[in-house]
Amino acid sequence: MKRIFTFSLFIALPLVLTATILLIAQVPETVSTLPKPEESPLYIERYAELQPSERVAIQVYERCNRSVVNLDTQTTVNIFLFGQVDEPGAGSGIVLDKEGHILTNRHVIANVDAVKVTLFNGNSYEAKLVGSDPITDLAIIWIDAPPEALFPITFGDSSKLLVGQQIFAIGNPFGLERTLTSGLISSLNRSMPSRVPYRSIRGLIQTDAAINPGNSGGALLDTQGRLIGINTAIASRSGGSHGVGFAIPSRTILRIVPQLLKNGKVIRGEIGIDTVQRLSRDLPNGGTIHGLWVTQLAEKGPAEKAGLRVPRIIRTVRGPQRDPNTGDLITAADGVQIGKVDDFTAVIDERAPGDSVVLDVFREGSMIKVTIVLE
Repeated sequence: MKRIFTFSLFIALPLVLTATILLIAQVPETVSTLPKPEESPLYIERYAELQPSERVAIQVYERCNRSVVNLDTQTTVNIFLFGQVDEPGAGSGIVLDKEGHILTNRHVIANVDAVKVTLFNGNSYEAKLVGSDPITDLAIIWIDAPPEALFPITFGDSSKLLVGQQIFAIGNPFGLERTLTSGLISSLNRSMPSRVPYRSIRGLIQTDAAINPGNSGGALLDTQGRLIGINTAIASRSGGSHGVGFAIPSRTILRIVPQLLKNGKVIRGEIGIDTVQRLSRDLPNGGTIHGLWVTQLAEKGPAEKAGLRVPRIIRTVRGPQRDPNTGDLITAADGVQIGKVDDFTAVIDERAPGDSVVLDVFREGSMIKVTIVLE
């Protein structure tokens, strides 16, 4: 049976949105420095009986649960014979700063008519969209809440994660706000298709922590209570958790959020290659080379200016056709081997306007390098 990747993963109905990122609190060096809940006699007595692993979970939750918010969305849909009907949805979000910026998944808030954010204290606020990025499925919304009611999350470094580390997820599965689940990092650097054609979300953290509809946009935390990812999808046939969840790493979030705050979107470099096609060619001394065959360039675009070549057109009775033995074949970009379109777009998406990309190109029987400055 085919495996279905469910993006509705952390929501009841709609999907999509993101938020911002500001590093506010200092990260403690050890778990023992994390603040305890309440220093009541009952708590102290009970706490002394707990196992070390239980204490870690309690401390992480007490430190971070106020930084996770509940998102309720409303969408008006037209149903035959019934007219307009309000369709509710749910998801999670993460407090980024004292100014009221909330990070979530784009799919949680995409195409909805209204978003309501409920804080840990039960107070709710109508949210406004600040910016979103469909490629990485991140979004930022804003609420006009008092600073004293906002508890920004502390960010960790996802590039230092190891498979087997203990992690915690906090979100609102099925509308059960600020629910804690735990597990391990099952794998790193996973990828899955984005909602944008020929794009993938890369570098995902795979975890076995229970993640269900409503968890989307919630926090994935390490044992120090630092945000290492935002829960975004599960692999499931039923739409429920089967111990295979995925989170967008904090490294990606920290790269995207500043642009969303500043521009409302991510401005990526444009290379000026309109269409490509996977193709293989025989090498002069034997063997085969694989890559992306450049079939169309943007007029006066960066690739055309750099001298990239398209194939010669052959006229036939069936109309114009491209000669597969002519035109450039891209085999690598900045040293990354290119086997499919997604490999190529992944390299370009990491670049900003003005950056240079060096392509390895097979042309007329030999390999050359072509440098293109993105616009």
